[in-house]
Amino acid sequence: MGKKTVLLMPKTESILEQLGENIRMARLRRNLSMRLVCERASISRATLWQVEKGSPSVAIGIYAAVLHALDGGDKELLKVMKEDEVGRTIQDLNIKIPKRGRR
Repeated sequence: MGKKTVLLMPKTESILEQLGENIRMARLRRNLSMRLVCERASISRATLWQVEKGSPSVAIGIYAAVLHALDGGDKELLKVMKEDEVGRTIQDLNIKIPKRGRR
């Protein structure tokens, strides 16, 4: 089986790298070893290393498992796109107010 290649925009790659660094720093601040996080998330050290590097080829479920292993950090995923200002603006612009019909 070949290595998965995921093409991303440079800004998106940068965001993933920052996410990986944030995960790494959270692990270090909690004084959790790679081994312990790997055991909790049921992943290999190589996979955790890829997560902390911000690799786009790692499944989002793995990211969620690692966040959960960091004392319930997976709940932060619920905040993603919760405040969708652009989507709400588009939705508001597309809302048509029905006109009152004849009696």
